[in-house]
Amino acid sequence: MNAPTLAYYIALSTVGGILIPIMAALSGGLGRMLDNPWAAAAIVSGGGFALVLAFTLLNGSMNVSWETLRHATPWQLLAGAGFAFYLLSITWVGPRFGIGNAVMFVLAGQIISSALIDHFGLFGAPHKPVDALRALGLVVMASGIAIAQIAANNAKPSD
Repeated sequence: MNAPTLAYYIALSTVGGILIPIMAALSGGLGRMLDNPWAAAAIVSGGGFALVLAFTLLNGSMNVSWETLRHATPWQLLAGAGFAFYLLSITWVGPRFGIGNAVMFVLAGQIISSALIDHFGLFGAPHKPVDALRALGLVVMASGIAIAQIAANNAKPSD
């Protein structure tokens, strides 16, 4: 992989990561304002669907045939259920548990599931076994997230 491609992948992934807690805070705030986190999640999903559809149509990539789609696995077709679960849960949990606390456990889940997906090559992902050094890195990442959140929970609120 060349350096510009790697930089592009890193940038896209980082921006996606930055947007997760922002989305959590905004959808949680909308749920509080509406007094209905489920309606807020539906509104946010609708906005996301509209943006993805517009992007797909604008770049001319809506050329998927029904015949090709028939070869997709049920897991692939249900991938959106994971997004829906995340959105529903973070919209409800975030305002009650704190965005930082909620996202901390989201990150912990991502660390665990991504390591398992890579290790076993699940869902067609490249097989990248978890060796001792990677396991140590995962533990350090999870520990850092936990330490940062413990510190944030112990901080005195500013007035």
